[in-house]
Amino acid sequence: MNRILSLKLLLVAMACGIVSSGSAEDIDFENDIFPILDNNCLHCHGEDESESGLRLDRRVFMLRGGDSGLASVIPGHPENSYLIEAVNHAEADIAMPPDEDKLPAEEIELLTRWIQEGAVWPGQMDDVVTEDTEHWSFLPVVRPEVPEVVGGDEDHAIDAFLRKRLAQEGLDFSAPADPRSLIRRTSIILTGLAPTPERTEAFVTACQADGDAAYEQLVDELLASQHFGERWAQHWLDVIRWAETNGSEANLYRKNAWIYRDYVVRAFNEDKPYDQFVREQIAGDSMGVGEATGFLVAGPHVPAATVGREPSAIRQARADRLDEVMQTVGASVMGVTVGCARCHNHKFDPISIKDYYSLTAVFQDIEFGSRFPEFADEHPRRQRGKEVRQEISKYRKQLSAIGGWEEDWGAYREIHFKPITTRAIRVRFKTPNVGLDELEVFGSESSRKNLALPKNGATLTGFPEDGFEGRYPIDRLNDREFGTMNWRVELPKDTDELPWVKIAFDSPQEVARMRLSSNREYFYDTDYLDKKPHLPRYQYDMDIMDEAGNWKPWTGTWVTTTKLAKDHPERKAILDEVQKWINTLAEDGPQPSFVGRFVEPDVTHVLLRGSPETPRDEVPPAGPAIFSGDLGLDSSASGAQRRAEFAKWVTSTDNPLTSRVMVNRIWHHIFGTGIVPTTSDFGLAGAPPTHPQLLDWLASEFVDAKDANPWSMKSMIRLMVMSDAFRQSSAPNTEAVRIDASSMLLWRFPPRRVEAEVIRDSVLLATGALDPAIGGRSYRIHNEKQTYAQWEVLDNHGPKTWRRMLYQERMRRVDDRIFTAFDFPDCGQVRAKRPVSTTPLQALNLMNSDFVVEQSVLLAKRARNEAGDSLPKQVARCFELLLDRQPGDDEIETAIEFSESQSLELLCRTLINTNEFAFLP
Repeated sequence: MNRILSLKLLLVAMACGIVSSGSAEDIDFENDIFPILDNNCLHCHGEDESESGLRLDRRVFMLRGGDSGLASVIPGHPENSYLIEAVNHAEADIAMPPDEDKLPAEEIELLTRWIQEGAVWPGQMDDVVTEDTEHWSFLPVVRPEVPEVVGGDEDHAIDAFLRKRLAQEGLDFSAPADPRSLIRRTSIILTGLAPTPERTEAFVTACQADGDAAYEQLVDELLASQHFGERWAQHWLDVIRWAETNGSEANLYRKNAWIYRDYVVRAFNEDKPYDQFVREQIAGDSMGVGEATGFLVAGPHVPAATVGREPSAIRQARADRLDEVMQTVGASVMGVTVGCARCHNHKFDPISIKDYYSLTAVFQDIEFGSRFPEFADEHPRRQRGKEVRQEISKYRKQLSAIGGWEEDWGAYREIHFKPITTRAIRVRFKTPNVGLDELEVFGSESSRKNLALPKNGATLTGFPEDGFEGRYPIDRLNDREFGTMNWRVELPKDTDELPWVKIAFDSPQEVARMRLSSNREYFYDTDYLDKKPHLPRYQYDMDIMDEAGNWKPWTGTWVTTTKLAKDHPERKAILDEVQKWINTLAEDGPQPSFVGRFVEPDVTHVLLRGSPETPRDEVPPAGPAIFSGDLGLDSSASGAQRRAEFAKWVTSTDNPLTSRVMVNRIWHHIFGTGIVPTTSDFGLAGAPPTHPQLLDWLASEFVDAKDANPWSMKSMIRLMVMSDAFRQSSAPNTEAVRIDASSMLLWRFPPRRVEAEVIRDSVLLATGALDPAIGGRSYRIHNEKQTYAQWEVLDNHGPKTWRRMLYQERMRRVDDRIFTAFDFPDCGQVRAKRPVSTTPLQALNLMNSDFVVEQSVLLAKRARNEAGDSLPKQVARCFELLLDRQPGDDEIETAIEFSESQSLELLCRTLINTNEFAFLP
């Protein structure tokens, strides 16, 4: 770094004329520069061979640079030109020519002067760098004509495209699925729950009269179900890796992260247009849906306490957190692996390292952590919050008439005292040991202005100024950063001077409240620790400065806690009421939730080889250049403005990826495999579409629907499940299997195993134990733990867990000891498509786990209650509840014999283990 700095200083000095650059004669490119390039560079960086993607045989390629993404030559600026760093051997990794073949000093000076004078290359000055691509997914969406099917009367566009492709292989659709298979398939795909036996029988009967009408009614009923949002929310959460712990060494819990999960469920149930859904998740803080930005911080991260205090480690961790945001946005919305351009230009796709850092510039104000979500006035939590605050205010007025008091807000203590106008306050602590992460001062109850902040004109001083051993400076008390980066004082017990803090204002201010906290970050961001950070209960006195500049005692712990309690015994009941309503507000009103917090956005630079220690050119907030991602912003734009403009750009109908990626994702969840099998990679390294014209027709229909709402996810899902392709049988066909064994061409509905959640929820539904409540806090299956201990599963089967698995605590790096075996994702990596494995552990868990054993008892009990004393009827009822059908003649005989020799409960466990229960028909 020192060598690079010295080189840049020298070059700047040369540019300013402070240091002589040698001869004043103009550089002659043909005689002075080209021989240097030809003799030393072009054999490795020419037309025939371009190591590291770098060509130096034409000026235009020099301006563009190689895989590093940095321009080799920046005319007029040799100090920023990568070529000059390389030939000066500023770093061993980039030294060119390598080893001992360094250019002579006079040749380096010639190259430097050439660049300083504009890098003139005769005959090439008008060449322009253009980035073109013919890759299908980067081209505009063009709506194709629906093909005419030879010999058919096709009126469904999806079927027309599919049948045309099948005909090319001599194939056609299979026969329609039987009604029982169809209702089970449709119900599970749309809601994640199997139909009840009664609903199945009603559907079978209705199909005998008018199968099409009965099916259409079924689809509309399932799309309107509140369980639809639960099912499809899980698909989205898989893609963005949402979980309720951070996945680091400590793997701390993310407090109230479930607020975002519930937002996603509501969005699908309300059929929120997809473009609005995306915009809200990127810029919901300015749209009245602040909880939606939980999307941006859904990935894992390392907390500050784990990173430590080394500045370079802090910078690296910040870059890593921004990369997690890039992975989330790139995979879910754009369908591009933008993270591959973090250290160099993308190896496959036309996305440069400058594009990557321009994208990080968009999200520079996002930090992993909690905040109070921004709610619109009509939001239920905001309405409830207003009601509760009115109650708190009512009791505060009673306390004000008596004197000062303290309130416990969990994250901080708020001290109220008689209002006074002053130019300064002083807090004198009565113990030699103090640890605070923030000290805030406010005026009246309605004021939200923290008078202790430097931006509001406050100056903070105290003793000792540097804190304990200089590691905890006093300015941390008003830096608006909560957590372990605090002010800490540890003085000898027999010290003559105790810690104190003075806050001086630039003009007289009315002060009436003070807040003290020791680690507010832990309270806001995490939970379920058996050693939670305690709130500071330090003894103190507070003085105010009078007009003459003298200190005057005003309040203190003895006044607010001891004296007033002794003089006014009625005060305790009022304080209890205040605390009761504070606790109610924390539960029912707006509450700090892990949906990201905001910081001032930094100026963004390209980081050479991805390292924060080697910042290079400044870049503006923007999308990738190949997609015309210019947002018209620079580094002065606010964070909210950056994200709002990006959200508009990424959801524009001109963006070729957004609609394609989402309709393909919907297709994947309906048919088991996307038209593009790599659902989060539409780049050159991804798989090509099996039906490209169908994909573009769906993408254009999604945004320009003629008979539905634009960007409607429910309408697109309905369109797909109403097709003959979806309604056909899944039975195999020998000739078709020979031609298309994976059923990619959809000559049948491809059978597949259902997800872990479907298995678990279907068991609970069959036993009648499922709690159908929508939303709310996750149910707990884990322990409380020490900070760096591991989570332990305590109860994964008891009655408190009998909700849908969507609401189970989602912990990274933790096996739930039952359904993780069924490929439930760890949430550490993007899971646009879950793997499907077959292992002995799956059968063992479905036979012997506490959950299945307990639920089998409940299922047998239900069958006995509903079928009476007849064992054949009890057996038949078990088949109905689990498999939506009556047993066959051979099955009933075997099942009765088995139940008599073993038990009805064991029969239930056996049925739960069948492929029929675990696979879509």
